[in-house]
Amino acid sequence: MADLKIKLGNLALKNPVMTASGTFGYGLEFADLMPLDSIGGIIVKGTTLKPREGNDYPRMAETASGMLNCVGLQNKGVDYFCEHIYPQIKDIDTNMIVNVSGSSPDDYAECAARIDALEKIPAIELNISCPNVKDGGMAFGVTCSGASSVVKAVRERYHKTLIVKLSPNVTDITEIAKTVEAEGADSVSLINTLMGMAIDIERRKTLLSINTGGLSGPAVKPVALRMVWQVAKAVKIPVVGLGGICTAEDAIEFMMAGATAIEIGTANFLDPTVSIKVRDGIDAWLDSHGCKSVQEIIGVI
Repeated sequence: MADLKIKLGNLALKNPVMTASGTFGYGLEFADLMPLDSIGGIIVKGTTLKPREGNDYPRMAETASGMLNCVGLQNKGVDYFCEHIYPQIKDIDTNMIVNVSGSSPDDYAECAARIDALEKIPAIELNISCPNVKDGGMAFGVTCSGASSVVKAVRERYHKTLIVKLSPNVTDITEIAKTVEAEGADSVSLINTLMGMAIDIERRKTLLSINTGGLSGPAVKPVALRMVWQVAKAVKIPVVGLGGICTAEDAIEFMMAGATAIEIGTANFLDPTVSIKVRDGIDAWLDSHGCKSVQEIIGVI
């Protein structure tokens, strides 16, 4: 077997396969279907400082080669997570990473600080693609100043591995990546969903309650791959690639483009064991091509 171990800053992963936030619950929901300790990390669903109800239904819609969602970060808040979820996941033998969202830099920082106190959570993924309430709905992640304000505030209060998840809905994603790197991000993950829409022409209504939503799945893969390639060349910190990964071949493409690790999202809805299949497929490909370590293919393009 090839050596699949990688590192994201100081965070060591047994293999480069992780599950993407919002597609794998807290991991517990998949425990009867696969050994959770078999992959490099599980990024749990988005967590905010205060509970959020999310958007009205319908908030998911199938599209050609993908899906749209406008779930709206429904969760019970960070205190509920610390008191009720953390005790159930803290002993899972892989990296349990919390996706943190917020509506202001202070919200992000306070949420991150409470998670910082949890011994068995070694990292957070900072979702800077949330609505910036004070800025008329603009996401923090689409401007360098917005991204900087959030990462700076969190970095002052969070002392473990900080992964920043980038929005693709920007003109130049490399500028955002360089900005968060300068503010102390240990890694960047990309891409988050692309903004999209679908319409029911018989009802003359959009299929989502708030009209637009995030597009994910195979449809976004070529865009995600291009952005990962661009960002990997622009920053010195590790890049985590995601967006339409369904197979080991997809994952290897992202790693060749410069990703040190990958996340699997929408494919979890199609096959709850896909992450193990991708891990095994990467290993088999490396063996068949005479590679002793996964490091040999990272960034070869």
